[in-house]
Amino acid sequence: MKTHLKINSPPPKPNSNPANNSTTRFAVVAFLTLSSAIALPSCGGAQLSSDTGGAASPSSRENQVAASAPQSAPAPEPPAERSKTAGVSKKVAETPATRPQLIKKAELSVVVKSIDASTKSVTNIVEKQQGDILGFQNQKPPDSSVRQTASVEIRVPQERLETTLQALAKLGTVENRSLTAEDVTNQLVDNEARLRNLRKSEEMVLKIMERSGSVGDVLKAAQELSNIRESIERIDAQLKSLRTQVAYSTISLTLEAAVSAQQTTEPSLGLRVQETWGKATHSVGELTVGLFGLGIWLLAYSPYFLLIAAAVYGFNRFKKQPSVPQIQEPKPPQ
Repeated sequence: MKTHLKINSPPPKPNSNPANNSTTRFAVVAFLTLSSAIALPSCGGAQLSSDTGGAASPSSRENQVAASAPQSAPAPEPPAERSKTAGVSKKVAETPATRPQLIKKAELSVVVKSIDASTKSVTNIVEKQQGDILGFQNQKPPDSSVRQTASVEIRVPQERLETTLQALAKLGTVENRSLTAEDVTNQLVDNEARLRNLRKSEEMVLKIMERSGSVGDVLKAAQELSNIRESIERIDAQLKSLRTQVAYSTISLTLEAAVSAQQTTEPSLGLRVQETWGKATHSVGELTVGLFGLGIWLLAYSPYFLLIAAAVYGFNRFKKQPSVPQIQEPKPPQ
């Protein structure tokens, strides 16, 4: 590529200095040399581009753009996605492990001063803990040397079990305390899975019954539906029972009196004689009524007794009758 530079320099004045003219020429030559040096590389690049089809290669262009452009940072995550991801990770981190489903039963034996007063206190404690008394038994022993005891069956919410036991222990001196727990987590999970499968089967059978078919097919589907619903009801009842036992714990409480029952005072002699006379007269009256009733029974069955007596008498008479001796004929003399 040729570059033509044309510089129109003003014509020298006729009366100019020769030294100034030489200086001007030197400056023009220097400017031309510098312009040629700058123009040559650009001509070489243009010639190269014309040889390759008039356009630079895509790779070289991309490299040049990549080299010239600054490195971009990764695209930031949208705020909504960032908050959603953070919420999910937080939820997973805060989700606790599944608690085991336990059926808890406790036994407690307490020595108290008074059974009656302690029974009232037990009732108040159970009502305060939102529980129920399932059974109560209190029997005074006939022997004054034996302690009086009372048994109470209590049901309270499981989360209030420890609080209830502590309140009951304050009624007196604890002699025995025990706590047992049965893990029914697997049973609950299995029954829930079976119940879900049965409900899906019920839906499938209902869809089959909606389709048109023979009477036999409809009857078979109805029988299958009845069996499925029976299984659903049975498993549902088991689930409810297990959940109730898990939600409520039972306490078997035994109350014992601290001292034996007070001995009763002996009755006076006159009272004892009066009680004895009353018992004797009552016994005589009972015996009289019994004998009178026996006579009536014998009178009613007398015909049968007479027949039996006649039969026995006839049999004895027949047995005592003498037998007739056989008469032997005399032998003739020889």
